[in-house]
Parts: sequence; structure tokens; C-alpha cells
Amino acid sequence: MITVSNLSKTYNAGPVLSIENLDIPKGQSFGLVGNNGAGKTTFFSLLLDLIQPTTGFIKSKDIQVNESEDWKPFTSAYIDETFLIGYLTPEEYFYFIGELRGQNKADVDALLKQFEDFFHGEILNQKKYLRDLSKGNQKKVGIIGALIGNPEVIILDEPFANLDPTTQIRLKQIIKHLAGQQGVTVLVSSHDLMHVTEVSERIVVLEKGEIIKDLATSAATLKELEAHFAGE
Repeated sequence: MITVSNLSKTYNAGPVLSIENLDIPKGQSFGLVGNNGAGKTTFFSLLLDLIQPTTGFIKSKDIQVNESEDWKPFTSAYIDETFLIGYLTPEEYFYFIGELRGQNKADVDALLKQFEDFFHGEILNQKKYLRDLSKGNQKKVGIIGALIGNPEVIILDEPFANLDPTTQIRLKQIIKHLAGQQGVTVLVSSHDLMHVTEVSERIVVLEKGEIIKDLATSAATLKELEAHFAGE
């Protein structure tokens, strides 16, 4: 599904990412962890063609993402609030994304109805612009917006941050359902080791831009990750 080959990104201060090879199969729930500056957001930015690689490439369904836009129809993401449009209401934003992805209003409404408990009565019919919502509610809008149009690849950067515990639990259920029952390839980065372990069948640890662990998730994974980051 996603293939990384000899990928690197270097700025004036030096290299920030260097991944020789990485393969993420279709339908895998993939977790990416690392301390600040490890290269997680850089990797996602390269995967979404937001920045250009210094060397190498990423292919998604055999499409090289920095040379073609044919990957965009089956790929969606929510990285941060810059993905939103502040002067729109949540409803206007959802319908706008729907239009881009070939979904009519009824299609979008049907999807939104599935996530009423996730919205917790704080998103729809509030007559608020996105810019006036809390960080947590902006994130809810961005995450559900990324589900519109039946994408095959969904990329979420720090999705659990700023969410209350109830919403975090519901989000974990959503991610598990997407990968486990719908065959969506879901890539999640997070500083929260417990959350990312719960939703990912595979976890890659980045350190100074390089992969230092690639783990199939098991009952021992959380303790292994905690021991690693504790320096044990």
C-alpha cells in the first residue's frame, strides 16, 4: 500500500529524517511514536506532498506522491487546525469536503449521523465558526472531515491531544473499526504511548529521524515502549 525507499529530508541545520525502507500494507493500523523532533510530522508531511524529499520517495498504491496527484482521491488526513477553514461553520466545512470528494449533502449527513456521540452535542447546529471552537472541538471536526468520501488511507497526527477522556475512548473505537472492519490503512502519530498501542497493530519508533524499533503490537509492547523512553 505505502512504500518508502531511501527517503531523507535535510534542512540547513542537518538531516531530520532518514528512512531506508518501510512498507505499510493495506488495512494496517500503523502507529508512529518518538520524542519531539524525531521526524514524525516530517514523515507525514512528505507522505502528503506538503514538503519535498531531499532524496528517495514514497509510493502509495504504486503512485509516487511527489510526482503525481493520483493518490489524493483515496487519501485523507488531519494534521492540525491549518487543515480547517476558520470562517466556515462545521456543517459548511463538512459539505465543502464532501464536494471535493464526490459526496452529496445526503451522503455527508449520513456519515455525520454515525458520529453524533463523538460530537457530544458540541459541533453541529451550534452556529459557530470553526475558528471560535475549542482546540478539542476543532480536532473533532478535522478528524471526522478526514473520513468523508471513503478514503483508503487516513493520516492522523496527534489525534488524541486536546480531547477529553470520553472522546479519546470513542476515537480509539473509530480507528479500530476503520482498520479492523473496513480495511482502511490508518497512520497515527502520538506522544501517548498507551493510546497508540491500543489502536495500532504495528508501531514504529523514530529517533533523530531514523527507525530504531519496528514492533508488532502485543501485550508486552506498552512496557517495552515505556522502558525505551525511560532510558532503561
